[in-house]
Amino acid sequence: MGVGCSWWTQILARELFEIASDFCAVRRLKARNNRGQLNAPSMSNELPRTFKIITVWLLLGVVVFLGLQWWMRQQQQTRFQLQGSGVGAGSHAVVEITRGPDGHYHWPGSINGRELEFLVDTGATGTAISAQLARELNLPSLGQVQSNTAGGVVSGRVVSVNLALQGGVTAQQLRVVALEGLNDRRTEQPLLGMDVLGKLRWQQRDGVLRIELGGPQQ
Repeated sequence: MGVGCSWWTQILARELFEIASDFCAVRRLKARNNRGQLNAPSMSNELPRTFKIITVWLLLGVVVFLGLQWWMRQQQQTRFQLQGSGVGAGSHAVVEITRGPDGHYHWPGSINGRELEFLVDTGATGTAISAQLARELNLPSLGQVQSNTAGGVVSGRVVSVNLALQGGVTAQQLRVVALEGLNDRRTEQPLLGMDVLGKLRWQQRDGVLRIELGGPQQ
């Protein structure tokens, strides 16, 4: 990231220098024209300068985009902290997750190898994923179900997944509900419910969710 930003910064500085030089040249030409020595600059002389301005704005957009991506990665790493190692009886590993800007806790993990972030939902009985994600992973239906959500009663289907969370928490062949209602979420994040959290020791205080990874694993 540092090398990339340095390279873009050098290009941006060079373009800005060229634009400043062109601007000074145009001012000199206009001054001479006022004295009757030269005609005004032609439109063809103005076009390259316009293209340079467009290029600089594009480069600025790229720099801002790369900076935003770096900032988001740093924020994600800051929100999730793993202390110690090991999972199960006798383990002293602890996960600490800081509440995100959206007011929720996000736990990085994967479903059947697909990396994603889980939205920790301590009020949910079971874990739920979007129906779109279930279709993308080709998860066979194990039955139909109706669930109560904030938006009302929605229909879904039961599927089986292999779930993994950063820190070593896993749940093999875990039955979760695939809901169409979750497709409306911008990130379509799975909801991590008490069917997983209930097997762990956790507490939340001052915007930090602390999970002790000493519980039994499925």
